[in-house]
Amino acid sequence: MRFKSSDKPWDPRATPTFWVNQASRYLVRRFEERLRPLDFGMAYLPVLVALEQNGALLQKQLAEQAHVGQPAMAALLGRMERDGLISRKPDPNDKRSSRIVLSAKARARVPKAKERLQEVADRAIAGFGEDERATLMALLRRIVHNLAEPVEEQTTREESTASPTVDRRPRKVRSS
Repeated sequence: MRFKSSDKPWDPRATPTFWVNQASRYLVRRFEERLRPLDFGMAYLPVLVALEQNGALLQKQLAEQAHVGQPAMAALLGRMERDGLISRKPDPNDKRSSRIVLSAKARARVPKAKERLQEVADRAIAGFGEDERATLMALLRRIVHNLAEPVEEQTTREESTASPTVDRRPRKVRSS
């Protein structure tokens, strides 16, 4: 829904994106509350899941899987190491690198974390029928797809596929 300056004042609560944002904020808050007793945070989840599923990985691989830059991943791994959730082991193939592995503490707590996250997810969609859940998932996936591409790239693509404009400026005629 687009608003023109002549329309009534903009009410963010009348837009779906306001409610998506509200839901996201509440979800993250509840997830953090449930993970905190385990010494986990939401930011740790991509690393925990990647290491649980794949075993030891390089920092670069973790950054790629989490879709974050190397500096952000280095800072995150530093916090996780401080909290006793990961350790670094020499890479047998490259002595300059180290592989990140889950600590015994993290491995023992990941199943409980998953259980707690599922409890929050179940609470969020309590009372939804199967069809409603499927519809919600499809709509949210479309929103993510629509927003995944940076605006600049989207604008450039729209401009390149737009109908060509006709140059109506007068042209200089060469005399021979």
